[in-house]
Amino acid sequence: MESFKLYIDGQFVPGNTTFTSLNPATAEPWACIAEARKEETDNAVNAAVRAFESDSWRTLTAGARGRLLLRLADLIERDAMKLARLETLDTGKIIRETRAQIAYVAEYYRFYAGLADKMDGSSLSIDKADMETWIKREPLGVVAAIIPWNSQLFLSAVKIGPAIAAGCTLVVKAAEVAPTPLLAFAGLIDEAGFPPGVINIITGFAEECGSCLTSHPLIDHIAFTGGAETARHIIRNSAINLASTSLELGGKSPFIVFADADLESAANAQIAAIFSASGQSCVAGSRLLVQETVKEQFLHLLVTKAQGIIIGCPQDPETQFGPLCTAAQKEIIEQVVTRSIARGAKLILGNQPVGKKGFYYPPTILDCSQCPDADSVSQELFGPVLSVLTFSNEADAIRLANSSEYGLAAGIFTRNLTLAHRVTRKVRSGVVWVNTYRVVSPLAPFGGFGKSGFGREGGIDAALEYTTTKTVWLRTSDEPIDDPFIMR
Repeated sequence: MESFKLYIDGQFVPGNTTFTSLNPATAEPWACIAEARKEETDNAVNAAVRAFESDSWRTLTAGARGRLLLRLADLIERDAMKLARLETLDTGKIIRETRAQIAYVAEYYRFYAGLADKMDGSSLSIDKADMETWIKREPLGVVAAIIPWNSQLFLSAVKIGPAIAAGCTLVVKAAEVAPTPLLAFAGLIDEAGFPPGVINIITGFAEECGSCLTSHPLIDHIAFTGGAETARHIIRNSAINLASTSLELGGKSPFIVFADADLESAANAQIAAIFSASGQSCVAGSRLLVQETVKEQFLHLLVTKAQGIIIGCPQDPETQFGPLCTAAQKEIIEQVVTRSIARGAKLILGNQPVGKKGFYYPPTILDCSQCPDADSVSQELFGPVLSVLTFSNEADAIRLANSSEYGLAAGIFTRNLTLAHRVTRKVRSGVVWVNTYRVVSPLAPFGGFGKSGFGREGGIDAALEYTTTKTVWLRTSDEPIDDPFIMR
């Protein structure tokens, strides 16, 4: 088996204990992972604190921080195939996506490299003639960045990039499930020339690693991507250290198809929305809301396309659909689909065994138009299950779209531009795609409302979240203060 170590204070360290990682395509162990417990987690935080407080980091210019990020981007681009292989082995995501996604991750680091020296403060036109007053932006401090197993290099880039641009240091915790891509990525941090302790990468389990990290008294900010239940624990832990938090959580995103839409294009987009990455995406368009007059036509198109999806080994470039990441996730999905069918959902496609090895679960479509309260409609499954509902008119579509605790993403398909504008305004969602789906850019903020979390990743907004403001007052008069007992 391949072995992976923790990366703390510029060194690869073994940790006192290890655990194994399974290949989801075969359900067999393939890697031995060093586990961070309380001691290693504390060492990582202290290393980040020392780095943040060091003169070498605090006096490094913003432009120099940007150049470090540029070097890191070049190295990611160089090693994209190697990192993609690890992500595919450890998570089961298909190689054609991991390779493309990791190569594009370099653009996020380049964006934040360019932004590093452009997060300016401002001068205030203050109402006191003898005062010069300005606002400076300064780094928050030490960041705990907690990354889920899916899209690790991407979801770490949207935290590491802006945090470094702002001048922070980090402890990055990879998920205990499939952490090898991030642990391998640590070698590029070293090669890019980051000072020791500026970026530390560890992995471990909730109590010994996660709780210790998020409640650590020296952590200033927690950036988390993952599930709502874990987020609640993080918020409770942050009450101990009063760290600020940004949370990018789950979704149950509506995919709205109006009768006038280009149905062929919408069907392709719906395939991408729910069956790419085997449905293991926080923005998965898992609730299809289709206008009742085109329901049968659209479902025929959709089923035909879904039946043609190539399921196979994720390392094969021809494969379009791989396994789920864990056996536990597969079991949860099977249970929810079974309950939903018992409640009245009609199985249109899927929900049958795929192969004899690995954690495969097929593309599945449930018609829930007669049971809109089925579990598959409301529960984020993080898998390839599409729940179909119908609507009669615009108001009905908006009501259904907003009938969820989540508010991360939404898709709207229509040729009517004024209709698209109206629905975009009324759908409660942090990201809205119109006549497309699952598109990202380093320039565009990303985040949600409600149970989907708060804060934004991507764009200028994300970098500002890693800064705090300092107001400086400079008195320009040499005259004595008139009355020291009156606030000016």
